[in-house]
Amino acid sequence: MTQSIAEQSVEELGGTGSILTRQRRDHAELDRLMALYESGHGTREERQGTLKDIVHLTFSHAFAEETVLWPALRRLASDGDELTARVEDEHQRINDLVTEMERIGPDDPRHDELAAEAFALIRQDIRDEEDLLLPRLRDLLDTARLRQLGAAWEAVRRTAPTRPHPGVPRRPPGNAVLGVPLSVFDRARDLLPAGTRVVRARTLAVAGACVGVAWLVAKTLRRAR
Repeated sequence: MTQSIAEQSVEELGGTGSILTRQRRDHAELDRLMALYESGHGTREERQGTLKDIVHLTFSHAFAEETVLWPALRRLASDGDELTARVEDEHQRINDLVTEMERIGPDDPRHDELAAEAFALIRQDIRDEEDLLLPRLRDLLDTARLRQLGAAWEAVRRTAPTRPHPGVPRRPPGNAVLGVPLSVFDRARDLLPAGTRVVRARTLAVAGACVGVAWLVAKTLRRAR
């Protein structure tokens, strides 16, 4: 059985630029942030800030996986479709939970229950990726290719949506077509004061700003093939 990437050194994973090292680094940061939120330390505003950081990292990370990594795994591995379908289902369930958390707001008694459920799914997703999916990429790709894939993944992650969007497909090209405009909307919304209500239909008003981001996503996807 292939060794989990959690048990391998940075050198074994292909170096700091490897997709495996980048993935594990994000996973460690998510684990740290979730533990901080669960500790209950800090003011209400600080805890909401931590939760916001968790949401942003979770969704940008997952979008980059679904746009760059999982298509590569499906091309390379005979069981790639089965493996990626499992984590895509986890991503969708996390998406639905966080959408409901945002709908009811932090003052609702169910909010922390939903957060706990979402965190459990995120941790399960991390285990599945580190123990099952990512080791397959280590077996199938050489170091140069792992680093190339890492650069493509990072470029997409930096331009990815930062919030849940249940209607966006989990696979290309649908996720990129719908996700790029929503990314611009999300990142503009992230600059607003906490609690500001935004009408989602205003996404259309920023559609013109998406051209450059869409070009970048298309370019990185071509490089990742």
